[in-house]
Amino acid sequence: MTTRADTAAFTLAGLNLIQQALSIFDRDLRLVLVNRPMQAMFDLPDTLCAPGTTFEAVIRHLATTGEYGPIDDLDTFIDARVSLARTFEPHYMERQRANGRTIAVEGAPLPQGGWVTVYTDITAIRQQEELLRSRSESLSEEVLQRSEELARTNRQLAATITALEETRRQLMETEARTRTTTEMMPAHIARVDATGRYTFSNNRLADVMPGRPASIVGLHISDTLGPEAYARVQPHLDAAFAGRASTFEFSDEASSRRIRAAFTPDPLEPGVYILSQDVTEETQARAALQQTRRREIAAQLTSGLAHDFSNLLTIILGQQAKLARLDLPGDAPACVTATLQAARRGGTLLERIADITSPRTWQPKPMRLAPFLDDLANLAAPTLPEGLTLTMEDNTTAPPMADPGLLQDALLNLVLNARDACAGRAEAQITIAAHELQGTWLEIAVTDTGPGFSPDALDHGTAPFFTTKGGEGSGLGLAMVYDMTKLAGGALRLSNGATGARVTLRLPLRHALSLPASGLVLLVEDSPDLRAPIRDMLTGLGYAVAEASSVPEALALAETLEVALILSDITLEGSEPGHTLADHLPQIPLRLMTSLPPGDPRHRAARARAPVIAKPFTPETLANALRDGERTP
Repeated sequence: MTTRADTAAFTLAGLNLIQQALSIFDRDLRLVLVNRPMQAMFDLPDTLCAPGTTFEAVIRHLATTGEYGPIDDLDTFIDARVSLARTFEPHYMERQRANGRTIAVEGAPLPQGGWVTVYTDITAIRQQEELLRSRSESLSEEVLQRSEELARTNRQLAATITALEETRRQLMETEARTRTTTEMMPAHIARVDATGRYTFSNNRLADVMPGRPASIVGLHISDTLGPEAYARVQPHLDAAFAGRASTFEFSDEASSRRIRAAFTPDPLEPGVYILSQDVTEETQARAALQQTRRREIAAQLTSGLAHDFSNLLTIILGQQAKLARLDLPGDAPACVTATLQAARRGGTLLERIADITSPRTWQPKPMRLAPFLDDLANLAAPTLPEGLTLTMEDNTTAPPMADPGLLQDALLNLVLNARDACAGRAEAQITIAAHELQGTWLEIAVTDTGPGFSPDALDHGTAPFFTTKGGEGSGLGLAMVYDMTKLAGGALRLSNGATGARVTLRLPLRHALSLPASGLVLLVEDSPDLRAPIRDMLTGLGYAVAEASSVPEALALAETLEVALILSDITLEGSEPGHTLADHLPQIPLRLMTSLPPGDPRHRAARARAPVIAKPFTPETLANALRDGERTP
């Protein structure tokens, strides 16, 4: 392979073979290159041909050696030459040297600064012209002069064309690099003119907003985005046309994406530069973090109050229990019973408040949705009256990542709410339907054939303590469902359908990675006593097994073997824990195992990298964890 140094050497060798003398100076008027004819033509010493030599030093040498003839003030002459050189203007001139030779001097600036100068000895051409002049008396003097002027003009034009071609080549290279850079950016970069039509695009709009065309140059922005999205961006676009830059976010319903856009006025001519990014995942994470912080604040505010009220309720319950044991007259026993029921209901309400404000986190793991919905139906069936049908629909394409515990609690709450709404209706139905939306969201809709939500419920249904059940409801059911969706980074929507109420849960869609059902498993376990039974479990599941006891040993084996899956303990020989294999070998699926309690910092750090299997486990548990991608509790 030719190196950069080889290329430079080949280039200089080629320049030494041409007849013209050539020099190149950079923008700081320091020598970049001279060829051998240049050194020979002006008899330059080697010290003045070294890269970095100043232009002033070269001019001073030529002036003192008589190249420019007699000079009255040497310093003034040199300063004038240096000042002229700094203008970097293209030029062509012919001059006679002190030795009688005539040279043509062509200078052209370079786009990156500096210039290149070519010196051509035209003494022979001038002698031929003089000979032609002396022998062609019949030719008109005017014709000769015009021919000479034309030849001089042609040489100047050729020098200018050469400079323009070099500039054009440099501009084309710069444009190509710029377009390549914009194409590689994970964002849509575009420009619209004063009429709103695209004059430039890096063809990434379809990546940021799926469903839009990739090639949009010449199209109007309203036709490209569609009426709904254009209505959201139009005020910002108008402001940019008026000279005010803006950065904003909006939800694109057509693609179910959250978009961040920056509109910047074009400072040179009417138009706007546009930068658009898909920030859906960032928004989901931000929503989850905000909800977690709200929960922490709510927990701090309510924990003290709940403690005090619990003490008061304990006193009330104790005193009423004493009264119940007394022989009370008249309606007093009924009053005591009502007071006890109210106090117990207050205790239940405090427990619900503690549940909704207690520390909870969204812990997604791979889950098979169809069995999950079947289990939910079995759990809810005993609470449903005769004539009420519960239907499950799973339209997902692959196991999603979700928190089955929180999701089950939320859906069960919605089923019980729908049951209460359908009370007294014959042949009522509740439907839970799950599907994937634009590859971005897991949408689960719970619908019923009841009367639907009231206008107040649509506006305030997710607010804590809002209820339409009077004294029978706590008003915390939908609030808890709303809390769950926010913890996940999702959204909850209440609406009325054609037949009743509809609650839509929209959760971030993350598909679980499918694991190979066969192949070589790299078992990393530092206890020989444990390796043997786990190896037997793996071979019984149809896997081949290679064994290691530390992270370095596992890495060495992975370099030479075709590993399909890694099963590693968290704590191993050496200083590196097993979960670092996720960083070293990110292309190989990893499952971790441990006997550490879930609250251990090492356990928490491992869960952030890969699914964790709790020891001890059975072959069936291991099979589920490996083939279904499920984590054991």
